[in-house]
Amino acid sequence: MNSQLFPFSEEISIKDNLRVHYQLILDLLGPQLTPERNKRILEVIQHRTFNVAVVCESIYDRGNISAAMRSAEAFGFAPFHVIETASKFKNANRVTRGSEKWLEIKKWKTTSECVTHLKSQGRKLIVTSLDANISIDEIDFSQSCAVVLGNEKEGVSQEMLAAADYRIKIPMYGFVQSFNISVAAALCLYHISQKRKQLNISSELNPTQEKILRALYTLRTLDSAEEQIEEFFRRNSTTLA
Repeated sequence: MNSQLFPFSEEISIKDNLRVHYQLILDLLGPQLTPERNKRILEVIQHRTFNVAVVCESIYDRGNISAAMRSAEAFGFAPFHVIETASKFKNANRVTRGSEKWLEIKKWKTTSECVTHLKSQGRKLIVTSLDANISIDEIDFSQSCAVVLGNEKEGVSQEMLAAADYRIKIPMYGFVQSFNISVAAALCLYHISQKRKQLNISSELNPTQEKILRALYTLRTLDSAEEQIEEFFRRNSTTLA
C-alpha cells in the first residue's frame, strides 16, 4: 500500500499536547478488552483497507450520508471524505449507529481542495454519473481510488466530473434512471468489496500498521482510555520526580 494512504504514525495523538507510542497503548489498555472484543478488532483489521476512499459531495439529506458511512465501514473502507459545499453536515446517529467512530472522516469546504488531496495520494477518481462512460464492472479496484457520490438533485458537480478518471454507472433495467444515494453507495461498495475479494485482496496493511490500528480501536472502544493514559503519565512523572 502507498504509505501516503495510511494516515497514522507510530505515535498516536491522545490530546493536543500528548502523543503516545502505539505499543504503550496496547500494553496499558489491551488487557482491559474482553477476549471477544479483542478477537473482533483483529478480524476487522484483517479486512480494513485505506486503498478505497468514499467521497460525498454536497449531499443534502443527512440520513443519506450517514447511511453511506455505515456501508463504507461495514465493507471495510476506512477513509471517508465529506465535501460541505451545501448545508453543514451533521451525523444522523440513528442511521450510522456509531460507524463514524471507526471511519477516518475528513471534511472539506470546497471540491477543489478535496480533489487536490485525493490526487496527491495517487488515487483514481471514480465518479457516479448518469452521463457515464464506463460500467462499474470494468474498473480495476486493485488500484488506489476514491468513489465519489453526488447530491440528490444534480449529482456530482461539473468540477468533480472534469477531475474524474472514470465516470461510472450501476447497471439498471427498469424505468427509473437512478438509485437513492444511500442505495447507490451500498451497491457500489458491495460491488467493489466483491471485486477485491475475487482478486484475493482484503487489506494491504503491514504488521506495524495493523498494530497501530489495534491501538486506535482499543482507544475508541474504552470510554475512559484517554483519562487512563493521562493518569499513567501523571503517576510516572511524579515517581520520576
